[in-house]
Amino acid sequence: MKEQDKNINRREFLNIVGITAASTTATLYGCTPKNEKTPAGRASLAVPTDQMTYRVLPGNEDKVSLLGYGCMRWPTIPSPDGNGDLIDQDAVNELVDYAIAHGVNYFDTSPVYVQGWSEKATGIALKRHPREKLFIATKLSNFANASRENSIAMYRKSFQDLQTDYFDYYLLHSIGGGGMEVFNKRYIDNGILDFLIAERKAGRIRRLGWSFHGDVEAFDQILAMHDTVKWDFVQIQLNYVDWKHASGRNVNAEYLYGELEKRGIPAVIMEPLLGGRLSNLPDHVVARLKQRRPEDSVASWSFRFAGSPENVLTVLSGMTYMEHLQDNIRTYSPLVPLTDDDKDFLEETAQLIITYPTIPCNDCKYCMPCPYAIDIPAVLLHYNKCVNEGNVAQRQSDENYKEARRAFLVGYDRSVPKLRQANHCTGCSQCNEHCPQGIDIPKEMQRIDKFVEQLKQETLPV
Repeated sequence: MKEQDKNINRREFLNIVGITAASTTATLYGCTPKNEKTPAGRASLAVPTDQMTYRVLPGNEDKVSLLGYGCMRWPTIPSPDGNGDLIDQDAVNELVDYAIAHGVNYFDTSPVYVQGWSEKATGIALKRHPREKLFIATKLSNFANASRENSIAMYRKSFQDLQTDYFDYYLLHSIGGGGMEVFNKRYIDNGILDFLIAERKAGRIRRLGWSFHGDVEAFDQILAMHDTVKWDFVQIQLNYVDWKHASGRNVNAEYLYGELEKRGIPAVIMEPLLGGRLSNLPDHVVARLKQRRPEDSVASWSFRFAGSPENVLTVLSGMTYMEHLQDNIRTYSPLVPLTDDDKDFLEETAQLIITYPTIPCNDCKYCMPCPYAIDIPAVLLHYNKCVNEGNVAQRQSDENYKEARRAFLVGYDRSVPKLRQANHCTGCSQCNEHCPQGIDIPKEMQRIDKFVEQLKQETLPV
């Protein structure tokens, strides 16, 4: 294959697979149609419009809704020409209108979300509301080209796409991967951090911070810059599993949060559901949560955990569907903080969850587009769903082998088009450097493909 044929450009990628960051979630039927629904009793409850919990933290006079809207998974519709998907702007507007009407005022986006279209869609939706009542957060996502010229151009384009003349919260995006060497390349050597500090002084950035994934030494060193930079906030991954049991490249949230709290730096929380994994749990774990609070959704436990620490400013959720937005609004309208017994209960639950060998994919899609058009997140999330449902057979002698085999194979073809499945991975490893979870993606693609082929040929050990 010629080198120029190996890679597809962004336009070709969009024509083949669409621009959506939500499409994987929308098509993930998984092994069984068991996606969690809001409990009937809870769904019938009114969604409060005036009971949202807000946080005003020391040194930050902003009154921020505890539920923040993560704009990484906007809904989509098929393109009129049949080539891929487009952001469903009407649906985005409806979700934004509903969120604001029910007290949500923090919206977090990035130039790279939804294959580059999130800021524009978010800007269109938010422009219809009074600017002074909103907090808009976006990021300098200069992963591909960290030159000063490109970084400043990306920064200025965000103003244009979001239709605003200032950012309330501005982040250095996904710090920690690659350690200080990569941080220095993206923000120090090119003078961009100094540029952003000057922009904050000029008022075009109200609060300057960073989001973290990865190297704890980098976290400590960048946090130590607080004495000179005066970080206004830091965004970290926090949930009841990662609190003490972070895997892969991640760092225990208990440590990250504690270091921020010591310095009085507000924490913005991402991945309260671990990319949806904490709302799609094994049956016996679901039963455990339901027994304790029957009317609450499984997801509500995660949001209560993430929102309970007092130094948390807001908890981000990428809500593609109205029912998820409604459920999260109920959880925070108002927040019922966790008791010490609740915290102990969730730690025991976390210890149960980590016994399941899932792959730590959070469906962030930073690995996309794949140059060979593999839908990496869909492959990994289907595998995780089957692990949680007990549909990953280890041998033909397993009691549920036939049922598990059929569920895995049928669900795989439903969730991932054949031309985008793991068998098309060449092991180029271009995806690995972008994964904030530190997953060896080619290795997992090869392992899953081998497992699929064994199922098809029925060659698992007996």
